[in-house]
Amino acid sequence: MSHWIIAPIVIPAMVAALIVLFLRNRQGLTRAVSLAGAVAVLAVSVALATAAAGGPPEMYALGNWPAPFGIVLVLDRLSALMVLLTSVLGVIGLLYALSGWDDRGPHFHALWQFQLMGVNGAFLTGDLFNLFVFFEILLIASYGLILHGAGRARLKAGLHYVMINLVGSALFLIGVGLIYGITGTLNMADLILKVPLATGSDAALLKTGAMVLLVVFGLKAALVPIHLWLPAAYANAPAPVAALFAIMTKVGVYAIIRVYTMIFGGGAGESAWLAGAWLLPAALATLVIGAMGVLAARTLGRLAAFALLASTGTLMTAVSLFTPTALEAALYYMVHSTLAAAALFLVSDLIARNRGSHGDLVTVAPRFRQAEMLSALFLTAAIGLAGMPPLSGFIGKLLILDSARASGAAVWIWAAILITSLILIVGFARAGSRLFWKSAAQEGFINAPAIPRRAFAAAAAVLPLAGMAALAAAAGPVAGYMAAATDQVFDSSAYVAAVLGGR
Repeated sequence: MSHWIIAPIVIPAMVAALIVLFLRNRQGLTRAVSLAGAVAVLAVSVALATAAAGGPPEMYALGNWPAPFGIVLVLDRLSALMVLLTSVLGVIGLLYALSGWDDRGPHFHALWQFQLMGVNGAFLTGDLFNLFVFFEILLIASYGLILHGAGRARLKAGLHYVMINLVGSALFLIGVGLIYGITGTLNMADLILKVPLATGSDAALLKTGAMVLLVVFGLKAALVPIHLWLPAAYANAPAPVAALFAIMTKVGVYAIIRVYTMIFGGGAGESAWLAGAWLLPAALATLVIGAMGVLAARTLGRLAAFALLASTGTLMTAVSLFTPTALEAALYYMVHSTLAAAALFLVSDLIARNRGSHGDLVTVAPRFRQAEMLSALFLTAAIGLAGMPPLSGFIGKLLILDSARASGAAVWIWAAILITSLILIVGFARAGSRLFWKSAAQEGFINAPAIPRRAFAAAAAVLPLAGMAALAAAAGPVAGYMAAATDQVFDSSAYVAAVLGGR
């Protein structure tokens, strides 16, 4: 499969170029080509995940330049999982965008494809500098997507998002510069071999570079105290964009797993496990603040954004333990939380579009079209994000709680996850009762404009919910895949051999 590894990057890049150069004024054809491109990436991603599950990591050398001097892409179980998850969200979000969101700007589909290109590249790259390059590609595309459709609130949140990420990009360059200055390489496999050799003042500079990168990755993952950009940006983003952005925070989480488990993990000498002491407090604080935000949210957009923040806190709590069982639980919960957050953003937008002038305000209003169906979808998404049975969130949280039993902070972790789960339940119940139960008793009816291509919107909202149910039903095989992916992360010898061979 080595030559197919680059396909999830090349296909959206070619589709975006085709749209910009030849199809920009032909909306019907643009939609067809964009959707076909997203489906093609999904098909390739399924094939890559299947190949990764059945063999060792594979490397693709661009231009056939040997590592560590050339640019390499690496496919292992973890990167294949993340590319597959991105591709699924890419198709779901695009289906929802066809219900009218893509009409609000001429470059939506090109930006969407460039976004997929950047995210897939970030997951596949085997080099820290090219991780920075793909970060910039996905961020530039996200700047356009988050401002799509205009509006004062969206512009204000978008500018805040742009400025904070520009600072993050500058810090990224400083971090990789420090690491390159000490090791002479930015290839991840080569860093696994060279980081343990740094001692004394070199090790101190190396740790400084690694901590700067931790700030950058924490910013991408929206960890406290550098999380303030997320609620406003995601709450005001177009619904399909916010659904796709559910994977954006996972790019930061993925980078933390790669860098601080493989490169600065147990074999890193003086730099071993330097991130652990910082991540756990930040993760627990993120979880608490996200849950409290759900309880206090006055709009569905902010409720969904804070729910995503809470799920990131839960996920990073498991990652920060840096044990195989915890990482296995984290990967399972990562897939669940991404699907659940995407579903809630889409369902929230469907509710807002049917409530007329009341929009996504969490207030009592007259009944509206499709209230029964939307209440069922909202309840399902809420169950998923709160971690209640029978959906996969319950299994994910159980796995995380079980993996934390041997930790010295087990009491704090258990208390934070269980208490915030209750807070999330109360927050979702408060919103649901106002939107549906109390509104059902009101006189009158909101006759909002019909949603164009409503079938696309409904299908897109249902698909991630169905994905959570499938994830719960197939918990055993999925957990087995996650365990194998975890083994590859903690035992990086196969990764190094795939990239460097006998060198």
